[in-house]
Amino acid sequence: MKKQPKSRKNSRTNPEWTAAMIAKARPAREVLPKIFGARTAANMLKPRGRPKSAESKVAISLTRWKATGPGWQTRMANVLRESV
Repeated sequence: MKKQPKSRKNSRTNPEWTAAMIAKARPAREVLPKIFGARTAANMLKPRGRPKSAESKVAISLTRWKATGPGWQTRMANVLRESV
């Protein structure tokens, strides 16, 4: 059996949205509780990934280290190693 080109297959199973479909669409936070219940929907909508840190990152400038010439990375690594 010959495979259909992806573009033709995708257009049938996942058609391009029309203006009417877009107007009818609702955010997940409105629809999921009706389908799965409030508890499951809240779990599904929970933010993913690593929690935000209380301490923000501090930007540093490497210009001073780079100005010392070749080998600045090694010198910097030595200073960092000594401080730990």
